[in-house]
Amino acid sequence: MDSRPLFQALHALAEDNAAFFRQSATETGHRFVAAFTAIREHARCLEPVLRHFASVCHIFDLDEATPANGYRSLAQTARCCLAHVLHKSRYVAANRRSIFFRTGHNVAELEAYCAALAQLRALLYLAQRLLTHNRPGCLFHHEERGLTEQVLHEYCTLHKGCFYGRCLGFQFAPSIRPFLQTIAIGLVSFGENYRRHVSSLSMAAGSLFTSGKFAIDPELRGAEFERITQNLDVHFWKSFWNLTETELLADSEALSALTRAEGSLGLELWRKAAPAPPSPLLLVHFHGGGFVAQTSKSHEPYLRGWAQELGAPLLSVDYALAPEAPFPRALEECFFAYCWALRNCRLLGSTAQRVCLAGDSAGGNLCLTVSMRAAAFGIRLPDGVMAAYPVTLVRAAASPSRLLTLLDPLLPLSVLCKCLSAYAGTEPAEDEPLGLEKLSPVNMMRRDTALLLRELRHSASAWLGALLDSAGRSNGAGAEAVRKSVSEAALDNNSPVESRSSRKSQTCQDLLCGVSAPLAPAPGPSPSGSPQASFFLSGEPPEAAPSGDEGLEYPDGFEPLRSDQPPANLILEASPVVKNPFMSPLLAPDSMLRGLPPVHIVACALDPMLDDAVMFARRLRELGQPVTLRIVQDLPHGFLSLSGLCRETRQATALCTRIIREILLPSAPAPPAAPASPRKHRKLERRPAPGAASGRESMATGQQSGVLGLAPTTATLEPSPTPSQERGAPLDSPRRQEAGPRASPTGREVGA
Repeated sequence: MDSRPLFQALHALAEDNAAFFRQSATETGHRFVAAFTAIREHARCLEPVLRHFASVCHIFDLDEATPANGYRSLAQTARCCLAHVLHKSRYVAANRRSIFFRTGHNVAELEAYCAALAQLRALLYLAQRLLTHNRPGCLFHHEERGLTEQVLHEYCTLHKGCFYGRCLGFQFAPSIRPFLQTIAIGLVSFGENYRRHVSSLSMAAGSLFTSGKFAIDPELRGAEFERITQNLDVHFWKSFWNLTETELLADSEALSALTRAEGSLGLELWRKAAPAPPSPLLLVHFHGGGFVAQTSKSHEPYLRGWAQELGAPLLSVDYALAPEAPFPRALEECFFAYCWALRNCRLLGSTAQRVCLAGDSAGGNLCLTVSMRAAAFGIRLPDGVMAAYPVTLVRAAASPSRLLTLLDPLLPLSVLCKCLSAYAGTEPAEDEPLGLEKLSPVNMMRRDTALLLRELRHSASAWLGALLDSAGRSNGAGAEAVRKSVSEAALDNNSPVESRSSRKSQTCQDLLCGVSAPLAPAPGPSPSGSPQASFFLSGEPPEAAPSGDEGLEYPDGFEPLRSDQPPANLILEASPVVKNPFMSPLLAPDSMLRGLPPVHIVACALDPMLDDAVMFARRLRELGQPVTLRIVQDLPHGFLSLSGLCRETRQATALCTRIIREILLPSAPAPPAAPASPRKHRKLERRPAPGAASGRESMATGQQSGVLGLAPTTATLEPSPTPSQERGAPLDSPRRQEAGPRASPTGREVGA
């Protein structure tokens, strides 16, 4: 895309508007001149940077048909911001002499977009550093410290309020922006009244009285949004995201019952429909929510649509959430639910001839890891996986798309780090202020008991980890270690409460030995350029974060805007458990990825998790695994939960539905071409054989039934149980396909 006309028009308008307002001696006139001068300077410096990204960003695409990566997204976001500035500059040039021209409002809009341009300029400089230091074709930084730590430090100190005020959601579709503004107003109002041990319903009711000031003052909303994302813990986000599916929805039925009109009672008699035959299809769904929030209820609108459009039973799993239940609890429960569904598919109204796993965000991660777990245990694999915007690297790693967390209102980097740390079990326990909890004897005993149990659990984890570590070193690493329980693999690390001195003597190789040795890829650059486990920080104790002077330096004397909030407490030293491939599928060795079923990924071009999807699809493509990557434009992370909001979200949801339909009802292969036959006599062609017409009709009928998805009756042998299955692991049901009458099945939704 040629950006020269955009920059030429912007330069001309900025010069013309600045010259006009120089004639004004008012304070607003000086603000206009300063804003247009800064816009012209930012545009002059951004033009060569965007031209450079346009020349190299195609190297990081999955293929020519899928032009998507973090560098493209950053350049697209910068061009979108410049387009908004150009539109505003044209409006000012056309209406600056009108008596109805609102000078205060328009200069505030220009100043906000000018600040956004400055911060985007800083992000593009950081992306240039990543482009210089990364391996060819790799989107994630390969070093464990250095630039990754500097990028995280820069994020903590950069000003973010400009992206949450007047410029909120400028990079997304225009139909999404009103919804994002409503979410931002509700978030800051809820955060102002947030108390840890107070009911969410009472806090939501109190926030209604304070939301007005954030609606009329965008600058105040942006500053409060930045304060909340920097300071509040994961429990706040859990309470806010669960707000619409707990007390409010539970009380809405009672409130609606009170408002019903009084009158005669009307009775409607419904005839019970005949039960439909079992469907050969089964859809298993794992919901998103950052591993810490939400249930299947919040995803129910599009799940009902899937069940109705696909005509398949749907099982949505409500797994345990972090930080109360960290890894591997969610994976264990989802894997058990998948095995239960295969064995008890009749209870769900299905014969499970075709099975599909589907999930979004954290649920997409669980779909991939459950498939890897099934392959490791010899359980029947699903026929395909549909993962929408999945996270495949559970860590705050530096990549160009994750730089978009600076301006994403739904997924800021500090929130992402808190959720991933809670799932990994590395989120530090924060002491409650005395004013938030009544220190009665019962509460004190409950708190002391919880602390004692936590200390006992950490001590037991450390003891078992040392025991498994010594056993793994003495026995060696074999193929049987891959089939160990994820719980045992998760215990092969030191507890966060262990002293730092004991961790100093350990190296990354020591942490990768024993149980997790066969699960981690070998160190060193791979020939395919795929990411390795070295993305994680080493076992050395964290050093002091570099200051602004000792950190990154920007060219041409440029300095971005800095935040006046205290820096977010991002965990730079992650637990070794995050190296487990069942937590981060991007770090899985090739042998584990080769056992995956066909994977279909739907990602958003403006999603901070875009690079996770691109790099994981590239690894599967290099291994020869069947994988597809489809990109949705102009939509934020989590668009499935907004399926009924606008036309763009409905189209993206329809794309996911079409992918699931292709997995469950694959199109029949084309029949082989008939061999060329010698030319017959003319009289023989006029008189076909008596059975020829019926043969053609039967062949056409057979092709039609294949298109409808009727599977032939086949029988396959059940795999022999593995030693881990003999110890009590869930077994797969026999894979004998049962033929039955193919009627239009009725979708049933079951929540586990």
